[in-house]
Amino acid sequence: MSSEKNASSTTAKRQLSCTATFDALWFCYSPVHQMQCYYRLGGLDNCSDKWRALVDCLTLKTKSASEVQEILETREKSKKHIWTFRTQEEASHNWNQLYGHLDDPEL
Repeated sequence: MSSEKNASSTTAKRQLSCTATFDALWFCYSPVHQMQCYYRLGGLDNCSDKWRALVDCLTLKTKSASEVQEILETREKSKKHIWTFRTQEEASHNWNQLYGHLDDPEL
């Protein structure tokens, strides 16, 4: 029973919905977003990256479920991770290099 629940939860995680990409595109054309871009960057956003994301999502919708799973897994594996993984010894050594001077009693 629990294996069925795990299998269904992983399948549910992989279901493709284009609602979020459409919402992002819709918000991109809003005056709030355009004024933020103008204020921060000095120009308006043409929303081309949001269009690309929506077209990509809609293109994936035309493929079979197994193809979609494979494509999404490949994309997930190819993403570079933002964290640097270290062993406990490496982390301890790095911490001591950066903040070890704070443990000195003379301070």
